[in-house]
Amino acid sequence: MTEITCGALLFDLDGVLVDSTPAVIRVWSRWATAHGFDPDEVVRSAHGRPSIATVRDYLPHADAEAENREVERGEIEDLDGVVPLPGARELLSALPPDRWTIVTSCTHRLAQTRLRAAGLPVPDRLVTCDDIKNGKPDPEPYLKGASLLGISPKDCIVVEDAPAGIRAGNAAGARVIACRTTASEAELKDAGADWIVENCKSISFSPSSASDELRLLLSSETHFT
Repeated sequence: MTEITCGALLFDLDGVLVDSTPAVIRVWSRWATAHGFDPDEVVRSAHGRPSIATVRDYLPHADAEAENREVERGEIEDLDGVVPLPGARELLSALPPDRWTIVTSCTHRLAQTRLRAAGLPVPDRLVTCDDIKNGKPDPEPYLKGASLLGISPKDCIVVEDAPAGIRAGNAAGARVIACRTTASEAELKDAGADWIVENCKSISFSPSSASDELRLLLSSETHFT
């Protein structure tokens, strides 16, 4: 076991706490096909970024807000297969509620919908694309997440699955645990992850005698970069 201490945890949502990959693939594939783009390419581009950024990349002269609302509507309506990832429920239940939050590239409404569909707790405060100007890989989302909890970014650990999110965590000054749920280990290493694990089941919380400190244990499945 590898022991890590930190002040707070900042979780990405999709691919870390919730498995929404089948729904995401279906929604973005339909959108890509309708506009004449390669579905596989669009799905790869969309992962880990605000959806409106992908819309603007592919349709720079369209009404991006209107297109994005259609994508969001599709994702909210398509909850088939949206389930918690291994270990997510147990880890969130064990952590002090004021020492973790979610920092996601999806909208607030979509984040709440997916958390409830997966039966996971919705934190009182979370960061979504509705709350920021610059999405991942920009550090703004994780800087805001740390600020919400009143913890310095350098004392936070980000838990991510997407290279864009790993880069955002690094740029914010946090350390990053990457889950091998949606990207290859090589991609996670290249993005700068500090540790690589299978999923949240590889992360356990152990109470610490220091009131301002979280003590995490990473299982032997951990791969170090």
